[in-house]
Amino acid sequence: MITLTWLLLLALIGGVLALIDGIWRLRARGGSTVVGVIEVIVAALFLLSFFVPGIPWGALVLGVATLIVLVVALFAGGRTGRGVTIAALVVTAIWVVLVNHWLIIPGIN
Repeated sequence: MITLTWLLLLALIGGVLALIDGIWRLRARGGSTVVGVIEVIVAALFLLSFFVPGIPWGALVLGVATLIVLVVALFAGGRTGRGVTIAALVVTAIWVVLVNHWLIIPGIN
């Protein structure tokens, strides 16, 4: 049973945006294919870590890995837009900050 919380929604939005960005990088001509493949794999594992208990790394480690891949994808360039990358980066960074209790917002964490 999964409890629907604001933190879960933030993580799902960030993971889905990262997955969409990775797929767009794979489909773009002249894009960075290696970064796209790594981004799709890390984002898919990040999303699966919330629903499957047997993922070897926790959601936090995969969230940080997703952040690193998104930063690399942002600076790698290519022909894809940067809007989805920045949105995924911001939402995932907010999730990492809130899940670590670095910022306490009543009602969210």
